Amino acid sequence: MRRKLPVWCIFFLAAAWAQSGAGEIPPQVTFRTDSRLVVLNVSIFDQEGKIVRGVPRGAVSVYEDGVQQQIRVFRQEDVPVSLGLIIDNSASMQPKRDRVNSAALALVKASNPQDEVFLIHFDTAAFLTTDFTNNVQELEEGLRAPAAKGETAMRDALLLGIEHLRHAAKKDKKVLLVVTDGEDNSSVETLPHLVQAAHQADVILYGVGLLSAEESSSAERARKELAELTATTGGRAWFPADVAEIQRITPEIAHEVRNQYIVGYSPTNQAADGAFRKVRVDVALPGVTVRTRSGYYAPHQ
Repeated sequence: MRRKLPVWCIFFLAAAWAQSGAGEIPPQVTFRTDSRLVVLNVSIFDQEGKIVRGVPRGAVSVYEDGVQQQIRVFRQEDVPVSLGLIIDNSASMQPKRDRVNSAALALVKASNPQDEVFLIHFDTAAFLTTDFTNNVQELEEGLRAPAAKGETAMRDALLLGIEHLRHAAKKDKKVLLVVTDGEDNSSVETLPHLVQAAHQADVILYGVGLLSAEESSSAERARKELAELTATTGGRAWFPADVAEIQRITPEIAHEVRNQYIVGYSPTNQAADGAFRKVRVDVALPGVTVRTRSGYYAPHQ
């Protein structure tokens, strides 16, 4: 009777195959929570906010629900991603559109050329403007297409993006960037369910909130929501005072995505109960900041 290799063994065999010059890692080798290998995309920054490269494996510890886990996979590499651009198309975005469109294209151009990218616009409703492509011209045409109008259904748009990644993405690593200029005032989707959906699909969320023209109370609510959404998935939110700053931010996002550490472990808790498992990553280096998703949902039998 043949024994089935654990997924982490398959990972190292595939890596050895690639490094030997025999070819790329076979496309059937994937790393998903439902294979009982939990994979974390981890960003590590120094005190100046710069990516820290060359972190030794021995400096990294992973905890699940407070219990330390044995790391099976540890590497820093630029892997292709499935990326969704979620762009606010409400009426108030009209004067900001040229700069936002230019910044979105700058993100794509600074990303891995093997990435696949789709585009969703949202106003009172959310709609897929351009499906997965790596053709910059197609994305540029999609960004110019819709006329700005209506209100702001950001959460509905993010859920549409998460579901599109879940069902149509060809890459294991999945990222969404949302750009908005106001508080969500039109969505049916709730924040708690959206966070749950992002965890279940293992999506990293980044956000840019152009909130300087918003009333202070509305801007604060929008800032809080966007900060929570991004932080819990291992991403980050920016709130520039001027729309011109977005030109600097989007290449920074691409740089972070391309320089994350891949950390994998087989959880000691193998219960297939569908429960949420809290995850924490510590790095034993002075002055560093670590970001990764706050946890994952176990499989459910």
